[in-house]
Amino acid sequence: QVQLVQSGGGLVQPGGSLRLSCAASGRTTGTYTMGWFRQAPGKEREFVATISRTGGTTRYADSVKGRFTISRDDANNKVYLQMNSLKPEDTASYYCAASESFIATSTPNRYDYWGQGTQVTVSS
Repeated sequence: QVQLVQSGGGLVQPGGSLRLSCAASGRTTGTYTMGWFRQAPGKEREFVATISRTGGTTRYADSVKGRFTISRDDANNKVYLQMNSLKPEDTASYYCAASESFIATSTPNRYDYWGQGTQVTVSS
């Protein structure tokens, strides 16, 4: 098993940047595909980004492509989501997740472990 603890997030103006962090304890992040999801009030949880176990494959939702970057530091058991050029529609609770799948999957139910969530609010 792995426990995921998130940090980062907060309030930022449109066009600004934030970096979310996800620290793992228990099994190392290197044994998991890692992903980020988000959920806005009244909406379903949606895929944001994923990175394969080796870090060789990344996938992004069309809505964040070119603005967000997922990365992993397995030596320190951490995964990051760098968010640039933030827009009001990026406002949501963001969740990191770990999957035992060997595929960098965008499907939430393929993820086995979830972080506690962190709020990102983009507003002037």
